[in-house]
Amino acid sequence: MKSSPRISVIIPTLNEASNIEEIITFIQMHGKNVLADLIVVDGGSTDSTVTLARSLGARVIHSSKQARASQMNLGATHATGDILYFVHADVKLAPAFTTDIRESISRGHISGCYRYVFDSKRFMLRINGYFTRLNSLMCRGGDQTLFITKAAFEDLGGFNESYTIMEDYEFLIRLRRKYSFRIIPKNVIVSARKYENNSWLWVQLVNLYAFLQFYRKVNPDRIRSSYYKLLAYRTTN
Repeated sequence: MKSSPRISVIIPTLNEASNIEEIITFIQMHGKNVLADLIVVDGGSTDSTVTLARSLGARVIHSSKQARASQMNLGATHATGDILYFVHADVKLAPAFTTDIRESISRGHISGCYRYVFDSKRFMLRINGYFTRLNSLMCRGGDQTLFITKAAFEDLGGFNESYTIMEDYEFLIRLRRKYSFRIIPKNVIVSARKYENNSWLWVQLVNLYAFLQFYRKVNPDRIRSSYYKLLAYRTTN
């Protein structure tokens, strides 16, 4: 890889008008000339997500499929950067993300993520955040963002689009068998909105249920259907 690799940021969206302006503005402010692309892949928003993203200078791509795996793969095919950085619209990134990512890769870590904290002072959510420093699959998730060289992503065949949920975990299993993965010792800030409409315990139980179904290789569409029925929350894909 060239000595000064550039980064393509890919954001899958579905009705993220309340978040998209902040995340795009932040990425542009802190990414500057390291950014190769800022790509928003929209899954059919019915709000002003697309209009806002385009007006702010992001490249908007429309996905015919409303699922993160498909949307992120589509974004990757249009990316021109040496490094892909997958980001959820409601996450607040680390200001030095470009430096952190390029430094990690220069040290031989082909991929990685950040730890996270929630935008909430609730004690149990602080406990959740603490465990994201551990190198365990159970402590990972798309909210922590994911960086990977484009070459490695293509070598792995991208996300498995049959996984309409848990796509990040399936990808990480394959990724970590072959490539070095680093947890950057800094935090991104994750929205606690899922917990605002459900009790902490109930969210943990539903997450555990989804994991067990995932490990049992239950059809991802069935897992997704059950997951959203069990949680009183659904604003994104």
